[in-house]
Amino acid sequence: MKRIFFIIVSTMSIAASAQSVLSPETLWKLNRVTALGISKDGKSVVYKVATPIMAENKSETKFYTIPLNGGTPVELKDTKEVLADKNISPDGKYILSTQEVKTENVLGKDIYTDLQKADAQVYNGLDYRHWDTWNNGSHNHVFYAENKANATPIDIMKDEPYDSPQKPFGGDEDYIWSPSGNSIIYVSKKKFGTAYALTTNTDLYEYNLTTKQTKNLTAPNPGYDTNPAFSPAGDLTWLQMKRDGYEADKNDIIVRFKGMDINLTAAWDGSVESFKWSPDGKKVYFLAAVDGTQQLFEVNFPGLTKIAVVVKQVTNGDFDVHDIVDVSGENFILTRTDMNHALEIYSYNTKKKTWLQLTKTNDETYAQLALPKYERRYVTTTDGKRMLVWVILPPNFDKTKKYPTLLYCQGGPQSPLTQFYSFRWNFSLMASQGYIVVAPNRRGMYGHGQAWNEQISGDWGGQVMNDYLSAIDDVSKEAYVDKTRLGCVGASYGGYSVYYLAGNHNNRFKTFIAHDGVFNLVSMYGTTEELFFDNWEHGGAYWEKNEIAKKTYSQFNPINFIDKWNTPILVIQGGIDFRVPIGQGQEAFQAAQLKGIKSRFLYFPEENHWVLKPQNGLVWQREFYKWLKETL
Repeated sequence: MKRIFFIIVSTMSIAASAQSVLSPETLWKLNRVTALGISKDGKSVVYKVATPIMAENKSETKFYTIPLNGGTPVELKDTKEVLADKNISPDGKYILSTQEVKTENVLGKDIYTDLQKADAQVYNGLDYRHWDTWNNGSHNHVFYAENKANATPIDIMKDEPYDSPQKPFGGDEDYIWSPSGNSIIYVSKKKFGTAYALTTNTDLYEYNLTTKQTKNLTAPNPGYDTNPAFSPAGDLTWLQMKRDGYEADKNDIIVRFKGMDINLTAAWDGSVESFKWSPDGKKVYFLAAVDGTQQLFEVNFPGLTKIAVVVKQVTNGDFDVHDIVDVSGENFILTRTDMNHALEIYSYNTKKKTWLQLTKTNDETYAQLALPKYERRYVTTTDGKRMLVWVILPPNFDKTKKYPTLLYCQGGPQSPLTQFYSFRWNFSLMASQGYIVVAPNRRGMYGHGQAWNEQISGDWGGQVMNDYLSAIDDVSKEAYVDKTRLGCVGASYGGYSVYYLAGNHNNRFKTFIAHDGVFNLVSMYGTTEELFFDNWEHGGAYWEKNEIAKKTYSQFNPINFIDKWNTPILVIQGGIDFRVPIGQGQEAFQAAQLKGIKSRFLYFPEENHWVLKPQNGLVWQREFYKWLKETL
């Protein structure tokens, strides 16, 4: 019996060791699922699957439907017949659409019609470029038309130099029909030029189809008002941030009930990502970060009664819930990821608290891989706080060996570090290449209370840097960490963190990688597009005399520590990143080169703050790991 057991165990061990590990090439073959909604008959989930086609440098998209209780997917030619169209009015008479409308002349050939070969651009204010696109004088407008062929669309924002959907990321969640179908609610930041770049003040507007008049529904609120929806009873509901200029403010659920605005999440110490009403109108379900994950919550709606408002967490586990597809019945339809698995669609039984995976688009690939293990670790910070640190260990981890280790620095700076699955900063892939990954939930991350999230503003190079070093120092106590082979990597604010730590790490790290990172806070302020962000985070412009600004632009500016740079660094930069413009990467690379430090500049001329094209994505991965092999 013992011999049989030994043979079985040995066979299992050989099989496990024979499995391959995740590679950049495999990562870029994975399917990417997007849930589109529940079918009209209420019996299935409709979704799309995008598959990268590396040879063609694009993705192929297919549409499917699958029963709510699981089964075999059925491919669809399109989704028009199976999905309800939210853009059709409740009475079916009208349909909403959007298109770009020219509202101002900024191109030389538009201003001077006799000079049609001119490529000049003329601006009288800021917002001349945003994210990755120059302003050509056009803005997104919402239109409605009769729901019939060849109907003439009517522009409800005629001649207005404002956008709805909001640029750069707004979609059809920015406009909806009222329950009566007599009006259209839409989101817009009705600011222009320099004023647009200095504020986050979006509002909800109501356009009346009968009077042709528009009314601002949220004028008293100076911050973000977004994501309008109506309760089953017809009460306008939306997400709201209170403070102007603060893009990472606490996001609350507001319900306008009998003329009063009720904040359902005011007393709850968290920030809402998205929400959906229950069919009976008694609860609102929402997503929010909590303790290094993103989970589903519920809050009751008491109306004007004295019933207490109570927030409850519905799901729990080391995974992220990404989309609330359907919350009717006891089987909710949700999407999920974890650090080892890309997004799939699940059914969650709220009574049994069990999960049923509906889509399995990548299961066959994952079955052939030995996957990493991720662990929670809690570290005491230098100011005595308890900080969650995710530690991702290589496949077939052996604690008797020593492994090179990477400190991962998250962007944002206010963003949750949860169980996400990235196709670029992929922890599973990093660990599969033989690296331990240390990912701290440092100051500025949702899911640990609003005070923890806000502490980073005005303190970019302060306590948060101690948090990073506390995390890597604590994990480095383990015998399996090779303390002579520590690296530090990150993008955006994470890239800033890399640049800052490169001059303040006391020789802890052997290599650095920064992607689209902020290197020079002064030139960043002079070239970035959303100035409200820098004003909030840094106390204003570099010429301001307040204490936060003076400290930020001196003590927290990475350029002021170049004299201490002595470690190899890979600088990655997108050519059309207007959030963190190209000069940031150029300045960092030039400084490293002139100081004689081993360095490399990886430049993507047609990529923005992200890397989106499949072949560029694969170049990014190959260069990332080539650099680590050379320097770590």
